[in-house]
Amino acid sequence: MIRKTTRQVAEAWREFLRLESAGGVILVIAAILAVVMANSPLTDIYTGILNLKLTISVENVGVSKPLILWINDGLMAIFFLLIGLELKREVVEGQLSSADQIILPALAALGGLVVPALIYWLVNRNNPAGLTGWAIPTATDIAFALAILSVLGSRVPASLKIFLTTIAIVDDLAAISIIAVFYSGDLSTHSLLAASAGIGVLFLLNRLCVQSLTAYLLTGVIIWFFVLKSGVHATLAGIIVAAFIPLKCEDDNSPARRLEHSLHPWIAFAVLPVFAFANAGVSFAGIGPDTLFGTVSVGIVLGLVLGKQIGIFGMTSLAIGLGFARKPEGTSWAMLYGVALVCGVGFTMSMFIGGLAFEHGDLTQRVAVKIGVIVGSLASALLGLLVLHLSLPKKA
Repeated sequence: MIRKTTRQVAEAWREFLRLESAGGVILVIAAILAVVMANSPLTDIYTGILNLKLTISVENVGVSKPLILWINDGLMAIFFLLIGLELKREVVEGQLSSADQIILPALAALGGLVVPALIYWLVNRNNPAGLTGWAIPTATDIAFALAILSVLGSRVPASLKIFLTTIAIVDDLAAISIIAVFYSGDLSTHSLLAASAGIGVLFLLNRLCVQSLTAYLLTGVIIWFFVLKSGVHATLAGIIVAAFIPLKCEDDNSPARRLEHSLHPWIAFAVLPVFAFANAGVSFAGIGPDTLFGTVSVGIVLGLVLGKQIGIFGMTSLAIGLGFARKPEGTSWAMLYGVALVCGVGFTMSMFIGGLAFEHGDLTQRVAVKIGVIVGSLASALLGLLVLHLSLPKKA
């Protein structure tokens, strides 16, 4: 049984790394296509598609939103469902299941959260309207980060990939907490009670070890609807549903593993590229120096490029130097520094948090977020790739 579980976990890691790396390439293509369309004669078509209003209702109950919000609230809830499943698996039997495995990446992720936020705050301390975006540079895009490592191929030690992935997973957990606490709106008690009733149903399904994914997912859709209406961000419904889908059952049939396996290709090759296409399209027409070099965009760039490397590499060095943790096997200090740089690629999650932070802000702020995230992520990617290329062992 132990050997079989170990084999399943190892296979899940291999599939995760493979799909995330390939998905990162598709993400890049989708983002580039969005920028091209937003700065070409096709810009009206691009914005028209994203502003297309879609309504789903039964009698007087329903949801009516432009397509861009269906993507950000609906498709991203599916993405968070996958994150929740991955977190659950890692906590129960993976890289987050024991203190000696989690302490180094957890401390590194903490440094990569605090320092970028502090740098952003310092840059925007005299700009109250911009301070709401403090969490934007704290995120790491795992798909992009693993795509960068995939470019370097077999030269990258497995321990380095695991270190980076675990940092990104802890980073995702922090992002979930930030969204729940800081980026939820006015709360509706009735909707929260209705969502809680749905969570009660999930609890019963879990206790009975019901293996039908349909039961969990249909309940999840109802919970998503009421969470959306409650004022709490709807994507958190994905995390809630994931927490109750059984990872282990008596006959070793794991609904959580089945769903994670099924979702991976859809998330990597459809959901995230669609999100990137919908959110990366920034038009440079009429953009002046105030936007390009404003405190919001500069704070994001400095937070991603400087904050991430200082926070992650600094905490990693401190933890290893004080004996709290050991350096990952087969890695050097230069490799760990390269990973710290790569963690500054915040693209998808940074865009997502930026959209929440300035949801009711003006167009200038939203454009500044996109510019800051794209420039900061690109600079981190190129610097990280350069450092890793120079520090990794050469091919035989």
